[in-house]
Amino acid sequence: MDEGTRPSTRRSWNAATYAVAALVGLCGCADRPQGFITAPQAAAFAGGDKIDLLVVTTRSSEGAEPGQLFTGERGSKPGFADVEVSIPPIPAHKVGEVEWPSAQQVDPTKEFVALKAERLDRDEALRRFYARLRQTPKRQVLVFVHGYNTRFPEAIYRFAQIVHDTHTTATPVLFTWPSRGEALAYPYDRESANYSRDALENLLQVLSDDKSVGEISILAHSMGNWVMMEALRQMAIRDGRLAPKIKQVILAAPDVDVDIFRQQLDEIGDQRPSFTVFVSQDDRALAFSKRFWSGGQRLGAIDPHAEPYRSQFDRLRVNLFDLTDVESPDSMNHGKFASAPEVVQLIGKRLAEGQTFTDTKTGLNERAGIVGSAAASMLGSAASIVADEP
Repeated sequence: MDEGTRPSTRRSWNAATYAVAALVGLCGCADRPQGFITAPQAAAFAGGDKIDLLVVTTRSSEGAEPGQLFTGERGSKPGFADVEVSIPPIPAHKVGEVEWPSAQQVDPTKEFVALKAERLDRDEALRRFYARLRQTPKRQVLVFVHGYNTRFPEAIYRFAQIVHDTHTTATPVLFTWPSRGEALAYPYDRESANYSRDALENLLQVLSDDKSVGEISILAHSMGNWVMMEALRQMAIRDGRLAPKIKQVILAAPDVDVDIFRQQLDEIGDQRPSFTVFVSQDDRALAFSKRFWSGGQRLGAIDPHAEPYRSQFDRLRVNLFDLTDVESPDSMNHGKFASAPEVVQLIGKRLAEGQTFTDTKTGLNERAGIVGSAAASMLGSAASIVADEP
């Protein structure tokens, strides 16, 4: 190494270390679910709702503890699972929140409970998928991709909360990749995201080619947007365009370099579905990510009213939904799309009415808005929401 480069390298490393250390401090040390504490008896509980989630994953099942199903390590081939979650009734459950199970003896009247959690082979996963799809209006499928620092049970519980709170009728499919669920494992998670893009592309291709599927919507959160964008980019390059069945792509707090995102869109091409991006300039997690990447602007933290972003994304027909002024119980301001009740309700209303998220005639106008003329021309119904970090 050239001697003259060492101070700069040291400064960059120190900045990255500081950013991650600060993120650890902000995330706190609250108890987090390591696995599922299944309580089948809760199925008879009156008042709660049940959410069934089918799972496709690149996580490994090797070494998983009982009830854990999958670890944060990388699997050699895709795995499948079926998890049923009980949601406590209102008022115990509040829109936008996950009432995390906190003890071995879970209370279904107050906490999320896994009624069942079982691994499946591919054939059984397909059989259950078709059974649920037949009961789904328009045969819609909602694919969810979570973000960094997310353990398998956390991805399950958060997606169940999103499906429940938005009242979507789409068949929900979770794509979960090998995040170790540790704040200091950011580099490992990033490489696991790269490891998983082929598997997500394959999932989307299988759904697109299946005559039983009517529409596909995708929701990704944080680093999950990197997995999703790379999978879509590969699909478009391989097939010459994205499958027409993919109607809506939603990026929530995307931890993606803004310049790379523009390049990915260019490579996907003009024949693409609606792209909606939820941004927030007070997103503390993305602020640390920006520092970790030595100043690379993160898409989810841009000012959508400022140039060059406003003009660039208007040209690219990308709708930027600004949540900066929306209050959220999320201390990091990184999960507003799922935790701010008014945003969750807005999404649910749009899903129920078959509208896109870009209709600016909402009660949220004073705090959040759509930027760009593409809002007037977006088509299709949005049945997709996905992913989250705890």
